[in-house]
Amino acid sequence: MENTNEMQLIFDSRSSNESFARVTVAAFMTSLNPTVEEVSDVKTAVSEAVTNAIIHGYENEVHDIFIRCRTLERSLYIEIEDKGKGIEDVEAAMEPLFTTKPDLDRSGMGFSFMEAFMDELKVESEPGKGTVVRMKKIIGKGRKLWTVQSL
Repeated sequence: MENTNEMQLIFDSRSSNESFARVTVAAFMTSLNPTVEEVSDVKTAVSEAVTNAIIHGYENEVHDIFIRCRTLERSLYIEIEDKGKGIEDVEAAMEPLFTTKPDLDRSGMGFSFMEAFMDELKVESEPGKGTVVRMKKIIGKGRKLWTVQSL
């Protein structure tokens, strides 16, 4: 199908890989010609999801984190998955300021940031099996796209 592209990334759940994940997704989305702000929004959301997987999903043990990205027309779809401990109550976890790790100075704003910076956010989790965070960002929303015909 034209106007689509896909990539998958598997990396260790080390905090040093969080920036690698954000930059990789940012590089992948360049085909959509995003603004600097759109790239920044996506990088922030990816950072939050990856950090959640490292700190909460795997509790700082080293296991695989999976990122799948797809572009379709002007939309970027991102899935970030861990096979960690899962979330007991997804609805509660998505509430602003909710944290299970207050001793680690976690703000409890990760899902709130993801929701604020992305157009769609869905979280699926099963205790003992892991979590999948699905996000969508529409690129160029509210921006006139110039074509050769419109010039």
